[in-house]
Amino acid sequence: MAVVSRWASVGVWIGLCSVLLATNALAGAVVDASKKIPSRPSLLKPEDVAVIYNVNDAQSEEIARYYLQARQVPAENLIGVELPRHGKDALSAAEFESLKTQLDAKLTNQQVLLLVWRSPFAVQCNSLTSALTLGLDLNQCRKTCDPGRDSPYFNSLSLRPWADHHIRLSMQLPITSIEAAKALIDRGVLSEFSLNEANGYFLKTRDTARSKPREPFFPQDGMTILSKKLTLHTLSQEAIEKQPAVMFYFTGQKQVDYMLTNTYLPGAIADHLTSTGGILGNYNAQMPVTRWLDAGVTGSYGTVSEPCNYWQKFPNPQIVLGHYLAGETLIEAYWKSVKWPMQGVFVGEPLAKPYARTAPVMGE
Repeated sequence: MAVVSRWASVGVWIGLCSVLLATNALAGAVVDASKKIPSRPSLLKPEDVAVIYNVNDAQSEEIARYYLQARQVPAENLIGVELPRHGKDALSAAEFESLKTQLDAKLTNQQVLLLVWRSPFAVQCNSLTSALTLGLDLNQCRKTCDPGRDSPYFNSLSLRPWADHHIRLSMQLPITSIEAAKALIDRGVLSEFSLNEANGYFLKTRDTARSKPREPFFPQDGMTILSKKLTLHTLSQEAIEKQPAVMFYFTGQKQVDYMLTNTYLPGAIADHLTSTGGILGNYNAQMPVTRWLDAGVTGSYGTVSEPCNYWQKFPNPQIVLGHYLAGETLIEAYWKSVKWPMQGVFVGEPLAKPYARTAPVMGE
């Protein structure tokens, strides 16, 4: 990963998420942030999701139909599109426009696009999810290490993206196997049934180029949100191992060791800030985000082209937490957390919503 010589200044914004910063806390004190987390439940429903599959791929159609059944999505929201048969990871601009034309002819008022296939996942240097949501930005491809374009959805309070911003949030459900894809969908559905005791991990690793950009947004170690049964751990170490009940895991490394030894709860979010985590095809020197999904995580994010280490091009943990804990879906919280998302692909089950419930807190 190329290092940005001068990071853009990290502004401190006031709003939903700033309560989770590690500020004004007494050393060693246990801080419960329950009263600082508002309730803003998601308005997204199954009928808001367009489930899109490749008509030339039987596995793609099988998983798309499984999603419809699991989430009770209306049959008319199943959309078949014809993708190029060359099987390349990235579409050309012309191929992307063909895909978009097919979709535009079939979409109505859906708020979410779920792409059920592993490849393609990019349009030149853009991710496919961002290109479909925000439109192509080929200027970024002139120099991928340049700053990106602001997303109008960044840290937004909107609960209806199509009505409020005229955008449809996109997420890819990559198929590494039929079994893994169905298990991912099942985890998303299960996330809503109970509020579990959980942990979030935010790691400061020795890989400073990949770790430092997001460290200003890590919470105080030991902070709790009792109303959500969640404890947050900010640790200076390279990995976590054999940890139960993991709901959040944010780190910065090319590879993440011991990830298969942990137990991830339904609805868990995890990602590793690195250059090519969003390359969903063949395994390379940097771990693809599909490894997180196969390990039991429900949502992840990675870049498809060299972004350099701007924090704005990766999920901001503070913002993910704030919106997810308020009761928004995985796709809403994740999309709102990336200021410059054009190079990043969002993967997972979009409607996962583990924090729709709230537990009673003693003394309230």
